[in-house]
Amino acid sequence: MKIDKAAIQEAVSTAHRDHSGDDGGKNASYIPYLASVDPSLFGVAVVTADGDVFEAGDARFEFALESISKIFSMALAMEDAGLNDFHDKVGADPTGDPFNSVVSVVLHGDSPVSPLVNAGAMATVSLIRADGAEQRWDKILAAQGAFAGRRNALSDVVNDSEQSTNFHNRAIAWLLYSGGTMYSDPMEACDVYTRQCSTLVTTVDLATMGATIAARGINPLTRERVISNPALVPPMLAEMTMEGLYTASGDWAYRVGLPGKSGVGGGMLAVMPGVLAIAAFSPPLDPVGNSVRGRKAVAQIAEALNLNLYNARDYSE
Repeated sequence: MKIDKAAIQEAVSTAHRDHSGDDGGKNASYIPYLASVDPSLFGVAVVTADGDVFEAGDARFEFALESISKIFSMALAMEDAGLNDFHDKVGADPTGDPFNSVVSVVLHGDSPVSPLVNAGAMATVSLIRADGAEQRWDKILAAQGAFAGRRNALSDVVNDSEQSTNFHNRAIAWLLYSGGTMYSDPMEACDVYTRQCSTLVTTVDLATMGATIAARGINPLTRERVISNPALVPPMLAEMTMEGLYTASGDWAYRVGLPGKSGVGGGMLAVMPGVLAIAAFSPPLDPVGNSVRGRKAVAQIAEALNLNLYNARDYSE
């Protein structure tokens, strides 16, 4: 499917203009660094599977990747563990609970049910083959950079802020360990997971990362094959559909129809397979943990470009 470039830029610019003045929502306050980010920042970007880039607003401002990082560690773990073992050990079902729920872990026998909530994300990190924390971390950071098309970096400020407040996640990691569903040292997995959330990307980076998934694992800017096995892409998109926007995932699928992922740093990503990815960034969040402006902007662009995974249009045209 080819979309007119002018139409894409118009959709991006219009969505940014229409929602720049939107209020509502609050920065994440439980991580001190995130609470301090300027709430007026707002960037929007689209990157196509062919490598065209469109942007508006603060699309080059670097922000914390946070939970969107779960997608890219998931790709590594799927590759290392194999799709069947990954599915058996981590799951693919929505929890119906907040992303950091302890109750969900306990109700499922100290086991995760999705790689896109905190429990499953830490179990995912533990499945990445490595000789220790630093090798595991190096693999994750390299993967993020390959998806983005440029080497990104850990923010020491964000990481210090998160590591000093991640007691809840430490408790979840020990619950998984007690249930036999943590596959490395639990505190090592928690530490590395916290680091992967503390890297910095721009909105253009994020759209490029999504476009790499849309292009079946080939980064459209560098032309590097990032996902070695294209068969991983459909399960990745399925996981994003099930839990990508946490307890709002079903509503997002119903209203927008694109696999997505949000992060409490204010990032928002949606992928139209084979076509493009849409990304946005704005720090104020709704009660679920999704960017208020980001969610609106991405949904508006998808509608303007007639992108919906569930309609009857032939996207191969």
